[in-house]
Amino acid sequence: MHSESPVSPTPMVSMVSMVRDHTIYSCVMGSRAFGLATDDSDTDRRGVFLAPTPLFWRFEKPPTHVEGPAEEQFSWELERFCALALRANPNILECLHSPLVEYVDDTGRELLALREAFLSRQAHDTFARYALGQHKKLEADVRRHGAPRWKHAMHLLRLLLSSRDLLRTGALTIDVGDQREPLLAVKRGEVPWPEFETWMSRLAAEADEAASKSPLPPVPDQARVEDFLIRVRRASALQAAPEALQADPDDERVQSVVHGGGVRQR
Repeated sequence: MHSESPVSPTPMVSMVSMVRDHTIYSCVMGSRAFGLATDDSDTDRRGVFLAPTPLFWRFEKPPTHVEGPAEEQFSWELERFCALALRANPNILECLHSPLVEYVDDTGRELLALREAFLSRQAHDTFARYALGQHKKLEADVRRHGAPRWKHAMHLLRLLLSSRDLLRTGALTIDVGDQREPLLAVKRGEVPWPEFETWMSRLAAEADEAASKSPLPPVPDQARVEDFLIRVRRASALQAAPEALQADPDDERVQSVVHGGGVRQR
């Protein structure tokens, strides 16, 4: 599940070219990255693209995110991706830690090297808030249909496991490891709803306890991330239009008119 609407005023051909020509990092997410894949699992692809800096000089800005062009594919522009990661968005942080990397260039490798800069104790609040929202949806399903969507219930437990372990260790590991079979039993509907709720409550309490003594810093290292983003934007501008940063002879003539009093101020 991604965290953006696919609606964008940018023409589709432009959005496709962003992913095709400017991707810096792409990976597989979902059940395949979590170690929960079965024969019928989809292949969810997530990526990050770097829009060329000169595009931001126009009134119509490049897209912040693109859905497609392939099925189950979603990508974010680098700045949007970093902003969401600094807010400890679970989907974004997990994307940075996928064990299934399909493509990465030099800029993408720099982004991956910043993974720890995005991690902080703020993840406790964002992961817990997301889990609470999912739990309310599952409760609504139980009231209406007598049972939840068990696949969603499984992923809720997986998220809580990931959150608890992140707070305990300071490292985000998204593969469920030896919890694969218990979680798949939930997906198959083999775990009664009261037992599921007990498991969920226990994981939430363990995450609360871990947060109070977590090795994670209280906030992410925004300055380090911003420095990276500025360097990348500057390099993109220099590569795309070096002549735009050189002095124009016409600029000198304009300056001489202004400073020589040839232009009246109003």
